[in-house]
Amino acid sequence: MAKTGDPRVTLDDPHSFFMPGTNGRGVLLVHGMTGAPAEMRLVARLLNKRGYSVLAPLLAGHGADEAEFRKYRWQDWQDSVEAAAEKLRAEVDETHAAGICVGGKLALLAAHRNPGTLRSVALYSPCFSYDGWAVPFYYPLLSRHIGWLAHVPFLQRLSFSETPAMGIKDERLRRLMAGMSADGVLDDFPGSGVVEMYRLGKLVRRELPQITTPTLILHAREDDLSNPRQAEYIDRHIGGPHALHWIEDSYHMIHVDRQHRHVADLTARFIEAHSRSGVAATPAFETHDV
Repeated sequence: MAKTGDPRVTLDDPHSFFMPGTNGRGVLLVHGMTGAPAEMRLVARLLNKRGYSVLAPLLAGHGADEAEFRKYRWQDWQDSVEAAAEKLRAEVDETHAAGICVGGKLALLAAHRNPGTLRSVALYSPCFSYDGWAVPFYYPLLSRHIGWLAHVPFLQRLSFSETPAMGIKDERLRRLMAGMSADGVLDDFPGSGVVEMYRLGKLVRRELPQITTPTLILHAREDDLSNPRQAEYIDRHIGGPHALHWIEDSYHMIHVDRQHRHVADLTARFIEAHSRSGVAATPAFETHDV
């Protein structure tokens, strides 16, 4: 059962949560690979205070352990997002989405595949491969050859350790995230996840010119896991109206780090600018049509 006082929204795991809102708009918040809905709570609370209904689902294979994680593919994660979007859609007048890293790509693909379901999407720290300043040298090396390494069974069985910074610049917030294993966040990420991330990213890259969903791209200039050029790539290639904003005082986990309030504010403003009611009283975005 979802953690909510509203009995209409039910989910099949103890980690997902729903926060009923008051303004008729819903936001689907999608966690990252090996993450869990708990990491979305800071942004969720801020959006909910603005009146938004918020649903944060657990992706398939997540929330348990590495053995369970390895049983699932990116298509299963995608199914989780699309099913959650339908649940949220039944509760509100219009739906939007935001997701961190892989979660953002899943949300964007869900919007593209199901026109009219999600009116806008915010991408937090988009990432096709781990190539930030803090990752070990062999991560980018593996990424460059992941196409053929994906067929080598040993990679699927490997596990990779999180970087010391955990994608978070603020030490207090880093300690908070470090204690989230009980909330379903995995300490390490299995090699199978790297493979599935590559396969999902390959599809999204191919689809970008055809994607017309209004898209907000938020990326930290100091991202320790994903080089800012990955956000710039999306900015250059996506086919619909979009805006790119830089986060100046955070690492990869911008929805958790020092500027999570700014991230929530930018997300809300973008949603308002692209809502059905056309509310544009907030400062306008520099939205590009490619």
